Amino acid sequence: MKFIYTLLFFLFVSNFLFAQETTIPKPAKVKHAEPLYLDLMRDLGARKGEAEFNVGYGTGRFKNKVEHNAFIEYEWAVANRLGLEVEVPVVFAKDNVGQRTNHIEGLKLGTQYTFLVDEKHQTSLAIGYVHEMEFGRSNPTVRNTPLFDGFVSSPFFIAAKNFNQISTLIYTGPEFEYHFKKKGMETNFVLNANVHYMVPNSSHYIGIENDMRIEHGHLEYIMRPQMKLALSPNFAVGLVCGVPIKSKEFQMDFMTRLIWEPKF
Repeated sequence: MKFIYTLLFFLFVSNFLFAQETTIPKPAKVKHAEPLYLDLMRDLGARKGEAEFNVGYGTGRFKNKVEHNAFIEYEWAVANRLGLEVEVPVVFAKDNVGQRTNHIEGLKLGTQYTFLVDEKHQTSLAIGYVHEMEFGRSNPTVRNTPLFDGFVSSPFFIAAKNFNQISTLIYTGPEFEYHFKKKGMETNFVLNANVHYMVPNSSHYIGIENDMRIEHGHLEYIMRPQMKLALSPNFAVGLVCGVPIKSKEFQMDFMTRLIWEPKF
């Protein structure tokens, strides 16, 4: 009997010590509300193994056309604080004279690294890079249509800070757009400023995404009110509408995003 008690005690102590030795603390991470229209490559300070599937659909009205957009993307953290993303966007457009244009826009690849996570000051800083290959649009009157028209190269910087339940985030950087036929480079600049209110003890938030870009020397500013509803611990839906503040062509748009985060 004493042997059994001794064995049970030994197993209990061994299990406790083993658990203590193999428990690895999770790296620091600050929870920020990320923009829903301009999606990040992964959460700021993402931990290795975290992943997310996104499927989205939106419609936009311009002065000379109406566009319907769809996309599917997969993003995952290959290492602590390092996220990757693959996205395929599709466009269905119809102009004022009834001409339709349906095509896959391209293949979008991105990476993002959070180089600072400060839990005490609720601050995260990150850098990243997005490379989008733009598919050539098929033309039945032209033989040997090239697979790609060009590419867009976008390095960026992110700064995010929480003030209690208020989350602020800035995404900014240049865009270098190269066209193979024209053999010329166009440079644009993007500034995306966000303010969100995060509902306590949940993953819901509501806020405004200010989407600004300078293209060909002209400023375009679209304000995008939005909200994210967490329907379960792993599934959420995002709703976004676009209101022009300063734009020559844009009139309004609406987008919904379905978000699924598998357990890891």
